[in-house]
Amino acid sequence: MASAAGTSGGSASLADPLLPSGKKPVGAKGKYWEAADKEARRAAKESGGEDGRPLLFRTYKVKGALLHTYRALIFIRLIAVLLFFGWRIKHNNSDIMWFWTMSVVGDVWFGFSWLLNQLPKYNPVKTIPDIAALKRQYDLPDGTSSLPGIDVFVTTADPIDEPILYTMNCVLSILASNYPVDRYACYLSDDSGALIQYESFVETAKFSTLWVPFCRKHCIEPRAPESYFELEAPLYTGTAPEEFKNDYSSVRREYGEFKERLDSLSSAISKRSDVYNSMKTDQGDAQATWMANGTQWPGAWIDTTENHRKGHHAGIVKVVLDHPTRGHNLGSQACTQSLNFTNTDTRIPMLVYISRGKSPSYDHNKKAGALNAQLRASGLLSNAQFIINFDCDHYINNSQALRAAICFMLDQREGDNTAFVQFPQRFDNVDPSDRYGNHNRVFFDGTMLALNGLQGPSYLGTGCMFRRIALYGIDPPHCRQDNIVVEASRFGSSILFLDSVSKAINQERSTIPPTLSETFLTEMETVVSASHDKESGWGKGVGYIYDIATEDIVTGFRIHGQGWRSMYCTMERDAFCGIAPINLTERLHQIVRWSGGSLEMFFSRNNPLIGGGRLRILQRVSYLNMTVYPVTSLFILLYALSPVMWLIPDEVYIQRPFTQYVVYLLVIILMIHIIGWLEIKWAGITWLDYWRNEQFFMIGSTSAYPTAVLHMVVNLLTKKGIHFRVTSKQTAADTNDKFADLYDMRWVPMLIPTVTVLIANVGAIGVAMGKTAVYMGAWTIAQKTHAALGLLFNVWIMVLLYPFALAIMGRWAKRPVILVVLLPVAFVIVCLVYVTVHILLGGIVAF
Repeated sequence: MASAAGTSGGSASLADPLLPSGKKPVGAKGKYWEAADKEARRAAKESGGEDGRPLLFRTYKVKGALLHTYRALIFIRLIAVLLFFGWRIKHNNSDIMWFWTMSVVGDVWFGFSWLLNQLPKYNPVKTIPDIAALKRQYDLPDGTSSLPGIDVFVTTADPIDEPILYTMNCVLSILASNYPVDRYACYLSDDSGALIQYESFVETAKFSTLWVPFCRKHCIEPRAPESYFELEAPLYTGTAPEEFKNDYSSVRREYGEFKERLDSLSSAISKRSDVYNSMKTDQGDAQATWMANGTQWPGAWIDTTENHRKGHHAGIVKVVLDHPTRGHNLGSQACTQSLNFTNTDTRIPMLVYISRGKSPSYDHNKKAGALNAQLRASGLLSNAQFIINFDCDHYINNSQALRAAICFMLDQREGDNTAFVQFPQRFDNVDPSDRYGNHNRVFFDGTMLALNGLQGPSYLGTGCMFRRIALYGIDPPHCRQDNIVVEASRFGSSILFLDSVSKAINQERSTIPPTLSETFLTEMETVVSASHDKESGWGKGVGYIYDIATEDIVTGFRIHGQGWRSMYCTMERDAFCGIAPINLTERLHQIVRWSGGSLEMFFSRNNPLIGGGRLRILQRVSYLNMTVYPVTSLFILLYALSPVMWLIPDEVYIQRPFTQYVVYLLVIILMIHIIGWLEIKWAGITWLDYWRNEQFFMIGSTSAYPTAVLHMVVNLLTKKGIHFRVTSKQTAADTNDKFADLYDMRWVPMLIPTVTVLIANVGAIGVAMGKTAVYMGAWTIAQKTHAALGLLFNVWIMVLLYPFALAIMGRWAKRPVILVVLLPVAFVIVCLVYVTVHILLGGIVAF
C-alpha cells in the first residue's frame, strides 16, 4: 500500500503530503501489446456510432511476433507429447509393469489437462476502460449525471473470523466512491445476525458524514481509511495542500475515536442488555439482547434462545441511511466537525443492513443464499440495473472502479450482451516473498486475460459487476423472446418483487426508492425470510446457484451458457484490494473448498460437457479445465512418492531405456517453461510469480487437492457436500509482526501426504548419497548416469516443496539460511545411517 508514496519521500512527515512528481504513467498497452480496435474506433468516429453511444473501452492484443511464437510452441509441444506417448507404448519395458501402466495413465492425463489449460489461451485480449469518454457522455453540465444505478453488495458471515473493522472499511470505501451519490446504494448482508455488526454499521454511517466529504474534497486514494492512514506519506493530488494538512489531522484523529467506539461496542451491548433484562422481570429466563432504542434485537442474542440463535432468527432489513434526496436521517448523530466542506458534496449514498432469516428447517445455502436475499431486497428498494458484490475483506482501492465497470456495460459494441465485468483480485497483506502464491498472478493476469479473448472471464466471487436481469436468468438481447412472463414459480410469491422484476426487464428505472412505510419494510423482511427460496427457481436458474461449495464459478457458467458474454477490466491503479489468508493451513482450507466445489460442478447438471447450450467451444474447454484439475494431483502424488524406490537394493526402472525416457521428460518439461516464459511476457508478471505458482501447486497437489478428491468420492457415496468453512482473516496474537500468521504452523490431517513426500525425498537423496559411497567403484557409467538422473528428480521435488519446509520451521523460517543448513545435515545423517547399516548387515542381508 505504501509503495506509491514511499518511493519519493520516506522521511516526509504526515504534515507534508507528497505532490505528484510529474512522471508519466506506464502505458496501458505495455511493451508486448498493441491496439486491436483501431478500425472500430475509426468507423465509430466517422458514423457517430451505431446507436449514438461512444466506444467506452479500448482493446489490445498481443503483438504478432510474440503471439505467433507462443502459438507455434504450443503446437510443437503437442506434437512432442504425442510422440512421447507413442514411444512409451512402443517401448513398454519396465521392471514394475503395474507402475509403468499407472505412469502412462498419469502422463496421458498430464497431457490432457495441459491441453485443457492451454487451448483457451489462444487469443489473449486486454480491455481498458475509457473513463474520460464515459464522463463526456454521461456527466451533464449542471453537475448531475445520467449514469445508471448500481446496487453494491457486501457479505459477511462472522464478526470473529471476519473482523468488523475490515467490513466497515469496505463499506466506507464504497460510500466514498466516485460515482453519482444518488445513483448507487450499499447493502450489507450480515449472516451472523449479530447486533454488534448492526451497531458498527450505524457508527460507520455516522463517521461517513466526515470521511466521504474529506475524500471528495481532497481526491484521496485509497478511500478505505485503514489502508489510507497506513501510508507513510500520502500522495496528494488535490488543489488545497495547506488546507489538507489540517483536515488530514482532524479526520485521522476522528478515525481513531471511531475505532475505539467499534472496540467498545461488545461490552456496551452486553452491559445495556444486562440492565434491560434486569428491568424486564416478566420475560422469565430469556436473556434478550437490546438495541440502543430500548427494543429487543430480532437477530441472534448474546444468551441464545431457540428463536434467537445464530442460524435461527427472523429476517432483518434496516435502512440505516435513506436515499440522499430524502436526507441521511442521522439527525444530530452525524459527525460534525469544523472542516470546511462549502464546495463539496456532503451527501451519502443509501445504506441498508440485511440479515436474512434462518431456520433449522431450511438449507441456508451459504454465501449464495445471502447474495440472493440481497438481490431480492435491493430489487424492492432500489432495483438498480447493475449490481456489484464484495467480500467484506475487500475494499475499493480506486475510486473510479464503479465507473470503469460501467464503461463495458454501456459500450455500443458488446455492452448490451455483457452480463458481468470481473476485476482481478489484489491483496495488500501478503508477505513480500509471497511464499504461498497468494497473489496468484499467473491466473489473474494470464488465464483471465486469455478468457477475455473468448466469451469472457469466469466469475471469481468478489469484485464483479452484474447486469441484474442476467442474474434473474433472462437471456441476452440477441437470444431473448418478446413478452417475458414473470412467474411466481420462478421468482417467489412476493407481488412487489415480481413487479420489480418486470420493471428490471423493461428497464423502467426510478432514481428514488419507494417510501419506507411499515407495509413496505414488512415486505422486504418477507423476501429475506428463510423459506422464501423454497419451491422456486432461486438457486437453480435464478440468482446465484445453490448446492455447491463454489457458487461463483457455476453462476458464471450458467450465465455464459445462456449466451451472455463477460469482460475483464484491468486498470493502472488496481480497482480493489483485499485480505488473503497468509497462514498455510487457512490457505489450504480455502483451496479445498474451491477445488472441491469445482469437482462438485463436474458431477452436477452444470457439467461443462453437457450444460450451457450456448457456450462457445473454447469457453467450454476452459470450464472443463476448471472442474477437473484437482484430479491431476493424484498422479503428481504418485510420482512424488516414487523416490521410496531408492530403498530397494536392486536397480528399478519405470521405463527402459531409462536415459532416453528421462531426456524425453526433460525436453517436454523444458518446453512447458519456455511457453510459460512467453506467458510471463504478455501477462506482465515476474518469474517469482510464475515460480511461486509452481511451488504452491505442488504443495496443494500433495495436500488440498487430494483431500478435495476424497471429499468428492464421499459426496458421491453419501450425498454430503463440501463443508463450507469461513476462511479466518484473524492474525496471530503477535501484533508487532504484520506477518505473524505466516509463521504459525497449524497441523491438520491433509498435511500428512505432503510431510510423507518431503520425508521420502529427503530419505531418497540421503540413500542415493549412501549408495554412491558404497557402490561407486562397482557401478558402470550407465548406472552412474541413471542414478544422477534419478537424483535430479528428487532435488526438483525438494525445491518445489521449499515453502512447505519453511512452514514446518515456524518462526525459525524468518532465517531461511537455517533450512539451507538443515537439509544437507539431514542428507548426511541418512547417508551415514545407510552406510552403517550396509556395513553391519553386509554379507547377511542385501540392503
